[in-house]
Amino acid sequence: MSRGEQSTADETSSGADGPRERPRVDDLLDELELLEQQVRAPEAKAQLAETMRLARRLDIDTRGTFGNVVTGGFDRTDAAEALVGSVVFGIPMLVESGTLEVGSFVAGNVAYLVGTLAFTVVLVHGLIYVADFQEVEVVNPVLGLVPRRMVGVLSISAATATALMTVWGRVDWSTPWVAACQVSVCFVAMAIGAALGDILPGS
Repeated sequence: MSRGEQSTADETSSGADGPRERPRVDDLLDELELLEQQVRAPEAKAQLAETMRLARRLDIDTRGTFGNVVTGGFDRTDAAEALVGSVVFGIPMLVESGTLEVGSFVAGNVAYLVGTLAFTVVLVHGLIYVADFQEVEVVNPVLGLVPRRMVGVLSISAATATALMTVWGRVDWSTPWVAACQVSVCFVAMAIGAALGDILPGS
């Protein structure tokens, strides 16, 4: 039996209580936490804490589809990736006349605008932290609550939508409310693109 076949057999072999599941990093962390409660020596506790940090970084069972862990805050590289993603996804919305029509419709009802913006925020959060494309860590949240990556992605996509729709003459700011609503429609697509552009490369 080859080594690979032996490994597979070990992972799926059955014991007295039924088939054994493959151990996960969470199981290792549970054992380390129990051990931590019993250790008294400061040097040993420090080494154990470092081992637990490494185990969390190597948590392969919770990594995303593309196998990376996105760590750190939101730096210039992330901002550039979000900008590229927002432009790629947003250009079709910029040249589509339907964007202006939908924006004008939304302008007629504040609840529609609020719903559109709320939907965008929820969707971006889902793409970054829930959809499991990558495992994304929350680092130094704004005010201790709002993920910095969320703020960066939404800010860049909003600024890009506003700037391009203005420069390309797609909105008329003599009617600011309608113009803002039209920009918000383009912002939806750009926010999706910015989120994907930021997280898919990994970092």
